[in-house]
Amino acid sequence: MAQPASSDLLAAARSGASGQELVDIELPSTFRAAYTLKDEVGIFDGQTDKDVRRSLHVGEVAMPELAPDEVVVAVMSAAINFNTVWSAIFEPVPTFAFLEKFGRQGWHGARHDLPYHILGSDAAGVVVRTGPGVKSWKPGDHVVISPSYVDEEDHGSYDDGMMSESQLAWGFETNFGALGEFCIAKANQLIRKPAHLTWEEAGSNTLCAATAYRMLVGKHGARMKQGDVVLIWGATGGLGAFATQLVKNGGGIPVAVVSSEDKAALARAQGCEHIINRNELNLGEEGMRNRKAGRILGEAIRSLVGEDPQIVFEYLGRETFGASVYVAKRGGTIITCGSSTGYKHEYDNRFLWMRLKSIIGSHGFNYHEAVEVNRLFGLGMIHPTLSAVFPLDEAGEATRAVQTNQHVGKVAVLCGAEKEGQGVTDQALRDRIGEERLNLFRR
Repeated sequence: MAQPASSDLLAAARSGASGQELVDIELPSTFRAAYTLKDEVGIFDGQTDKDVRRSLHVGEVAMPELAPDEVVVAVMSAAINFNTVWSAIFEPVPTFAFLEKFGRQGWHGARHDLPYHILGSDAAGVVVRTGPGVKSWKPGDHVVISPSYVDEEDHGSYDDGMMSESQLAWGFETNFGALGEFCIAKANQLIRKPAHLTWEEAGSNTLCAATAYRMLVGKHGARMKQGDVVLIWGATGGLGAFATQLVKNGGGIPVAVVSSEDKAALARAQGCEHIINRNELNLGEEGMRNRKAGRILGEAIRSLVGEDPQIVFEYLGRETFGASVYVAKRGGTIITCGSSTGYKHEYDNRFLWMRLKSIIGSHGFNYHEAVEVNRLFGLGMIHPTLSAVFPLDEAGEATRAVQTNQHVGKVAVLCGAEKEGQGVTDQALRDRIGEERLNLFRR
């Protein structure tokens, strides 16, 4: 059986071929990727279980033409995020609506408006082609990709990339995302890969880690300082696990909220001393929406650390938001980047205004924040939270694991890498950090 056209270039990228050697190999006209189909929008109408394994397909797709400010990356590994789930269930709106809107912006956008959508917003790999406008990157560079897709001609991006009206989420609001043997990215999405990490480790971090960094550390977020008590919901999830590490690394005091003893043990292993199992708060069937939940949670926090939290790290939304507003310290901050349990929040506003608290909305991160958090990975100050790895052919199964919350930390998909453990170029640093720390979530 003939090998796919993409195999030669992928093999060369895996083996560490030089930039010129990569350029000398013909770019394939097609490659394998995971995608959704426009004509399947609506297949889950009226259904309770919207199983993403039905809507995510793996097969050959066309290699798009490269724009001057873009690169082609041979993707060694990608990761599943909740936006992959949303794309695959076509909610809250089908992502083809984003591609259609993008397609009206001229030739560069029209390439994205296709009957299929290649998903994925986290990746690590090797640059194999650069457009004529790319100055700082070359074939052979090992990179991770920031999913913040910003138009450098939009004046808003020069203040903060997230304030640009044209900012998009790569692989969610654009096509040619991470879940394929190759992807297309803008040059201002590229970041040097941490040398001690494997492909699957490096490709699983940026979206969640940089989101948490902006929320907690960056000047647009809560501006955490040394000694701040930070309440972290879902402290072993994709966002929460990185938040726990960032709080510890920055001299704060994390208080982790988890849902099982296994997750409590995992939070402890990350160095979190103060842990609350929400199932032990005796809140009944209403859970955190119990009208007494804030008081009971607040008492549990004070029993652990002796004071209320200066910062509440929120992304669960409807289920927890009322309690989050209640427990924050006078003058404290509730910072939110999502609403995974529902976006219609209810809270008692008296506890906000009378105690001078603030709610900050945070969305994504800018290029500088993505580079800064990856620098922390490169220094060995924070570590991956990878818990499971799937092959590209099982991208649907990987996304299903995230959809049904059958995971902790992050889930990776091997795209061009042949097996786990490849891509390390600084073994000495890896040895100093230790496999136990790097593989904490894979025990």
